[in-house]
Amino acid sequence: MEIDKAIGESDDKRLKTKYNNAIFVIKRALSLYSIEEVAFSFNGGKDSTVLLHLLRAGYFLHMKEQSCSNGGLSSFPVRTIYFESPSAFTEINAFTYDAAQTYNLQLDIIRQDFKSGLEALLKANPIRAIFLGVRIGDPTAVGQEQFSPSSPGWPPFMRVNPILDWSYRDVWAFLLTCKVKYCSLYDQGYTSIGSIHDTVPNSLLSVNDTSSKEKFKPAYLLSDGRLERAGRVKRNASLKNDIDTESQKHEVLLASVIAVGDEILSGTVEDQLGLSLCKKLTSVGWSVQQTTILRNDIDSVSEEVDRQRSTSDMVFIYGGVGPLHSDVTLGGVAKAFGVRLAPDEEFEEYLRHLISEQCTGDRNEMAQLPEGITELLHHEKLSVPLIKCRNVIVLAATNTKELEEEWECLTELTKLGGGSSLIESSSRRLMTSLTDVCFSLAMACFQLIKQTFATFSCNHHC
Repeated sequence: MEIDKAIGESDDKRLKTKYNNAIFVIKRALSLYSIEEVAFSFNGGKDSTVLLHLLRAGYFLHMKEQSCSNGGLSSFPVRTIYFESPSAFTEINAFTYDAAQTYNLQLDIIRQDFKSGLEALLKANPIRAIFLGVRIGDPTAVGQEQFSPSSPGWPPFMRVNPILDWSYRDVWAFLLTCKVKYCSLYDQGYTSIGSIHDTVPNSLLSVNDTSSKEKFKPAYLLSDGRLERAGRVKRNASLKNDIDTESQKHEVLLASVIAVGDEILSGTVEDQLGLSLCKKLTSVGWSVQQTTILRNDIDSVSEEVDRQRSTSDMVFIYGGVGPLHSDVTLGGVAKAFGVRLAPDEEFEEYLRHLISEQCTGDRNEMAQLPEGITELLHHEKLSVPLIKCRNVIVLAATNTKELEEEWECLTELTKLGGGSSLIESSSRRLMTSLTDVCFSLAMACFQLIKQTFATFSCNHHC
């Protein structure tokens, strides 16, 4: 089989690992369900194109292990679902139908809305499991695993996610290594394709050209996978939530503090961080307008962050952070900004060096950051970069001692910057640029993340 052969001949060890894990999930599903009970959701995008060829390879290898004839894989018996939309790019439709003909796909075309069409399809067919090209950073991927039952209110079926832990880099490494055809839009600068109403070429791939027509490099040349969705146009987006480094200055900067933790709400743990943080912020001229304690719930975190980020210059959030399956903080921040959590290869590399000897689990789960809005701030004294998402800073401190050390690091970083103190000595008004203050504050956030990861990773993640 050409896909398996291409991966086998590749020198990319990471890609081989991702491929083998995905094939294992596919073969497991084909062992649990009959071929009549499984389906494949295909939308013509890069992720589902990867899944198409993984399924072809997985089916081939599964049949080979079962000592069954596969007819040279001239036919692909897995039912393929395609939701055709009037707002889809013509290139997507053309590529989908071309792929169906090339690989003999049994295409079920649905022109209803996703939920209604799926209900009708499952009612008419004995489908029990559907292969999906979902990656961990997708908005719909929150809480999912390789095998996850459908959400409440939806028709019952098993969601099978073979590429859940794949990154943007992994997707393109596979497509280019296997030399398979993909939608032509990706060669025109599109990096994430939605509908014709909300998708444009990624400006990060724009090519300086003297001609009047703007040109773009292909999608696989995007160097930072976190910016995959930079070409998704958000309608009615407000610049209010973005920090303007030149014009947005205040006499008093407003801060909000959010604590996340069921143990605080139950009274099991006393929250001392909030009080200490408020004192420190006030001491440098900030006005803390609200403190909030939330339960460990992504929607609760998302709603509160969304509310506070629009009224505060800076939002500080702590609790529920670390390499834990139950962590909801970053997921909530991502949802508040309308972005997905995506594996960050740069951050993952720091974690690999930090805990590789202590944890044998999938470190990719710990390196998921809000896509397109996360800024990694580096400092030589810190084991890993600091995380800042627009005007939201995620603190790693779990007690006042750790917070104090982070604040001391902040003071040092302010001096290292060579600028004046946070408060002008001749005035009680804070005149420092908001961005400069944010940068300095963000620099202190993960002073003790090494200790946090080392403490929790083995106990909760391995």
